[in-house]
Amino acid sequence: MRRDRPGRPAGTAAGDQMSLSEISNILWRERRLLELLAFKLEEEHLVLASGRTRWLARASGEVDTIIDEIKHVRLERAIRVADSSDELGLSDTPTLRELAHSVPSPWDGIFSEHGRALHTLSREIESITRVDRGPAALGEIDIAGDDAIGVVPDRSLVLRLVDDEL
Repeated sequence: MRRDRPGRPAGTAAGDQMSLSEISNILWRERRLLELLAFKLEEEHLVLASGRTRWLARASGEVDTIIDEIKHVRLERAIRVADSSDELGLSDTPTLRELAHSVPSPWDGIFSEHGRALHTLSREIESITRVDRGPAALGEIDIAGDDAIGVVPDRSLVLRLVDDEL
């Protein structure tokens, strides 16, 4: 049974629990993709550093593929959260922080942990991209926020962490 908390509707339905579980599963997929992105960016850096460009196109293509997958997962998350937000008494586009504050235990802790992990991963990827490409060639990619992920033509990446989203 959902415990009553300020700003949270009382009572719980099986559908609410299923929706929260689905959102958590989507966040796990997003976290795994971000970890894979960090790995592939490191791999791409090693290929560049070696001076042997034979595999550079493949490494870059893998990074692009992961970014596309992240876009799809982020869209899926946005749709699922929008579907659940009305049941939770939230706006159509709540941040992960707002979601964590509006759900019962243990979901509040689970979503808070997802937020911390996404924050950590975004900082790690930001660090990798700054080391790999230097400040002159920085593009933008927004992982933690709700903006679409974008890549500049030279494929330079930088994460802009929107703290309000976590």
